[in-house]
Amino acid sequence: MTKSEIIEPFLKRLRVSTDIVEEDERAISSLPIVARQVANGEAIASIGDRPSACCLVIDGFVLRSKIVGTGQRQILAFHQAGDVPDLQSLFLHVMDHDVSALGNCVLGFIPHGPLRDLIKHRPNIAQALWRDTLTDAAVFREWICNIGQRDATSRVAHLVLELYTRLKAIGRTDGLAFSFPATQALFADAIGTSVVHMNRVVQELRSRRLLDFDRGRISILDEAGLREAADFDALYLHLDPSL
Repeated sequence: MTKSEIIEPFLKRLRVSTDIVEEDERAISSLPIVARQVANGEAIASIGDRPSACCLVIDGFVLRSKIVGTGQRQILAFHQAGDVPDLQSLFLHVMDHDVSALGNCVLGFIPHGPLRDLIKHRPNIAQALWRDTLTDAAVFREWICNIGQRDATSRVAHLVLELYTRLKAIGRTDGLAFSFPATQALFADAIGTSVVHMNRVVQELRSRRLLDFDRGRISILDEAGLREAADFDALYLHLDPSL
């Protein structure tokens, strides 16, 4: 895998959401990055770890999660190509949640030292990464609203539209469909419901001709209807630098 192939997903995402310039892109491309394949379910960083590098998702998906005292898992976020899910480890030195692979994926590991030097000497890049962190917080706020105030059908519809909208922004959708290797059990952990209830929700969305789930591929059958069911407004994703 070439250096440009490794860094391009990250640059593509920054171009969508920030006012990054060519000189900054060259500086980012000069970062030392070690790429490696990671297997489904493999731990990338765990609670209590002290990472020495941030991970960039080059291809595939990563999830953030936390296990509560009862042993149940809450998924906190899904990350796609171009995301740096543990960027906070630059300044919060001990992990307070887990990061793991969702399906087989390719990750690039960027040592903290060179990344800190880059943001110290390139204010525009520091600003872009700060905006990225703030957007991450906006997504967390929306997830809290989703789990706390929407019914299960709306929660699933909202999550699917979030995934679709973010993937579309970087050219990783196929019309109204996209690949996503999550099981119904994983979706249940993300929206805070049981697997049994999740199955009922999937059947309802299929019967209403809004969505179809088929072996790691999600197809939106009626985008307008799904948006209405989800109460979805993409503002919180801040995919335009003017937002």
